[in-house]
Amino acid sequence: MIIRAVLRLFENWTNPFAEQQLLRPPGSAWAFVWFYVRQAKLAFVAMAVFGGAVAAMEASMFWFVGRLVDVLETVPKSEGWQGLFAMHGAELAGIALVVVAVRFLVITLSALVEEQVVVLNFSNLVRWQSHVHISRQAMSFFQNDFAGRIVTKVWTGGLAVGDLLTSLLQVGWFMVIYTLSTIGLLAQLDWRLSAVIALWVVMFVFMARYFVPRIRFHARETAESSSALSGRLVDSYANIQTLKLFARERHNDHYIREGFERYQASLRPFTRLITGVRASHALLSGFMVLVIAMLCIDRWFQGAMTPGGVAFTLGLVLRLSMLLNRMMTQLNSMMRNLGTIQNSAELISQPIGLNDQPDAKVLSISGPLIRFEDVSFHYGKDKGAIDHLSLTIHPGEKVGIVGRSGAGKTTLVNLLLRFYDVEGGAIMIDGQDLRHVTQESLRAKIGMVTQDTSLLHRSIRDNIMFGRDDATEVQLRKAAEQAEALDFIERLVDQRGRRGFDAHVGERGVKLSGGQRQRIAIARVMLKDAPILVLDEATSALDSEVEAAIQSNLELLMNGKTVLAIAHRLSTIASLDRLVVIDKGRIIEEGTHAELVARGGLYSELWARQSGGFLGDEPEDKI
Repeated sequence: MIIRAVLRLFENWTNPFAEQQLLRPPGSAWAFVWFYVRQAKLAFVAMAVFGGAVAAMEASMFWFVGRLVDVLETVPKSEGWQGLFAMHGAELAGIALVVVAVRFLVITLSALVEEQVVVLNFSNLVRWQSHVHISRQAMSFFQNDFAGRIVTKVWTGGLAVGDLLTSLLQVGWFMVIYTLSTIGLLAQLDWRLSAVIALWVVMFVFMARYFVPRIRFHARETAESSSALSGRLVDSYANIQTLKLFARERHNDHYIREGFERYQASLRPFTRLITGVRASHALLSGFMVLVIAMLCIDRWFQGAMTPGGVAFTLGLVLRLSMLLNRMMTQLNSMMRNLGTIQNSAELISQPIGLNDQPDAKVLSISGPLIRFEDVSFHYGKDKGAIDHLSLTIHPGEKVGIVGRSGAGKTTLVNLLLRFYDVEGGAIMIDGQDLRHVTQESLRAKIGMVTQDTSLLHRSIRDNIMFGRDDATEVQLRKAAEQAEALDFIERLVDQRGRRGFDAHVGERGVKLSGGQRQRIAIARVMLKDAPILVLDEATSALDSEVEAAIQSNLELLMNGKTVLAIAHRLSTIASLDRLVVIDKGRIIEEGTHAELVARGGLYSELWARQSGGFLGDEPEDKI
């Protein structure tokens, strides 16, 4: 019970999920490290104190050995233990107390801080806060990078910060205290021994000054190529069906191998430097140990040093040589960690691309009335996408958006959802500019079903209840039934034997058919019951029988809501209140289906030539 209480005390020292107002860290490696370390300063101070005490204790162990040799020389063997304790009992009891009790306490406290505070909580604090910041990034942030590469940088960044600080305090700081202790203890025997140790350390520092900047540069290059390779691997595994479908395994192997070759090319100079470090230190340490051994033997011949002093000195120096070698070897992981931190910091420290304004309000809806007022958006280019578009959608009105692929329909919806900010004009809902309301409150008021539905690799229940996390079981089942999904859900069994709503759907929902994924998405939006509904080819993945079955339920879902429906298959939206035809980012026609057909414009042309219910394609001008 006492042991568990002590463990819990240290485990609760740092909260890995501590909330912070400012989550964006600086972009440079050391500033990035300090950003997180300052949240757990006392833990690292304790780690330094206990780590230093351990180092001093380790150095004193060799002094104890030397002292014991000298003590044994003063006691006749015939007097045995009784004579030993009679002459030196108090001193030996003190040494025993330090070796057993004090050393145990110091090492245990050091381990508790390192393992229970830093390893368990601090590294996850870095990862958690990095994740929270990254997850608030704009859509464009994720569209311009590999998901696997982002994940690697978030995960390894937290691990690297913890490992770097542990190495600095448990190896670097340990070495500083141990070296100072060694110099101090040897100075009591002969100042020349301390001078040789000091010279050794100075030469070590100069050697480190040569190697460390070069190691750090190549460590950063290695971390970058490693994260890029990870991104390629994750991208390949996530799209394994496509690779197999087109029999492109060999082509993909070449693509992945190219990533491996780039990683090896960046790793090669790094490993050469590490080999140089180890060889250089082996030569330096061997020479220095030889010099100190010769000095000790010379002092013993002169009667100025006892056998215990020789044993103590050589033991202490051999340990120092081993620790310096460990320090040089540790530079490998320390510089690798620093390179990883810098690589992660450059990604994680990027500012949020789309922020709520400081005075942003929660969106309040009474209608809702949606107005696009002279909206322009070109993805940062001179033209394309949306150009001076104005459109009013009245409360409860159901509007279909029609146009070729690339005409700007999806861009219009993305602007309504504020995945991007308009570059000109404004979008208003009930008189509130979307730029002046919080993104969370805006998207909470919009339900959307897309053509390409991706589900989370979680249970059916979790996926549907994203629409409303406080829904009851009755409401959950009703939404699934309205989406014509209840029957197939109840028959589902995953590879672990989980059934029905508890069955998991696989990454991106790969264990379900396209139609099943779509019905889950529709159930989720039905459960959400938001006042604004966006349907982007909502039934395109359904066969005709299922589509007809849920069409009436979709009409119930649309009742009383302001609706935007995008469709290539015009028959699915022909009955809506109004159809808006977009071409090259501009509205060119508006009206009911009958009015537009009678008008003989683009809509009439598309309707007449439609084959299988689909429109022609035209490239969309995007980034």
